[in-house]
Amino acid sequence: MLTDANLQELLDFRSEHSVLSVYVNTDPTQGNADSYKLELRNLLKSTVLIEDAAAIERYFEHTYDWSGRSVAIFSCAPAGFFRAYPLAVAVQSRLRVNNSPHVKPLMNLLNFYGGYGVALVDKQGARLFHFHLGELAEQEGVLGEDVHHTKRGGASSQPGHRGGGSGQTRRAEELVEQNMKEAAEFAGHFFSEKNVRRVVICGSDDNVSLFRSHLPKSWQSLVVGSFPMSMTAPKDEVLARTMEIGRLAEYRLEENLVETIITSHAKKHAGVLHLDATLKAVHEGRVQTLVIREGLRSPGYQCSGCEYVTAHPLPTCPFCGNEFIQIPDAVEMAIRTVLKQGGEIEMLQNQSAAERLGGIGAVLRY
Repeated sequence: MLTDANLQELLDFRSEHSVLSVYVNTDPTQGNADSYKLELRNLLKSTVLIEDAAAIERYFEHTYDWSGRSVAIFSCAPAGFFRAYPLAVAVQSRLRVNNSPHVKPLMNLLNFYGGYGVALVDKQGARLFHFHLGELAEQEGVLGEDVHHTKRGGASSQPGHRGGGSGQTRRAEELVEQNMKEAAEFAGHFFSEKNVRRVVICGSDDNVSLFRSHLPKSWQSLVVGSFPMSMTAPKDEVLARTMEIGRLAEYRLEENLVETIITSHAKKHAGVLHLDATLKAVHEGRVQTLVIREGLRSPGYQCSGCEYVTAHPLPTCPFCGNEFIQIPDAVEMAIRTVLKQGGEIEMLQNQSAAERLGGIGAVLRY
């Protein structure tokens, strides 16, 4: 499973030799192993990196178990570098050659499918799930005291007579409250340990509401939705509903983010639009959140001195005066730079939001 540490390693890897990056869709609902091997061979025909192509073919012949829906592979044979990451979500097949791994598709997957924390709750406890990139990363549970309800009655409360359940009912309500409080506290620790980015709560409306009220405010702000679900529901059913809720929430977030950038840009405050203006803000270290249409790619030019990137050729760098060299993808270079500066990346899946943005923009720090 791809982790943040894996991604950081890919971001940090640079070589004087070319790196071959290959993404292969292996979704069993769309084809079989033979058809995907043929597609891979056709992809590899376009590269002159013979050692790397051979290493990737050997991986598919002897190591890949075909249990996932896609795989991302990065190879730089002269540097002894080879990494392969089977993925539970499908990606478009593609091949890229550069002096660093092509990580943009992975950023898109992490942005859309990464870091879901799910709490399936009832009056006695909670089942907790950490879903990452379309698969279960870890699960735990917490169980409080058993809750027995007694109907409130209007009959005599004297011993030996029917009714008399008010005290027992209050005790049951107190138990529910205590169980929820303990479950929410346990969930907060679980979500923190797993670096969860968004939270979904499942169960009855009353249980969801009570559980959420006991979550720390920092986690309440990350709740993106809820849905009814039986406490005994299988994990695959929980995952499917979670991804559905997450997709809708992500679309709403993207719409709001794009609106923020457009409004800020119009007011000339903390927002930037269009590729060149965004690249300039990236170089100046002003980008807090870089927002990009999924799949956007643009050749560019990079300064040989200060590494400033522009979409258009310039005679000399306006920052240091050095010459430019052409690079295959200015957008990917911007992603790398922003992540190294501690910024965030938002890859837009919502096509209407992406069209309004014009493909790329950013929320600025200042």
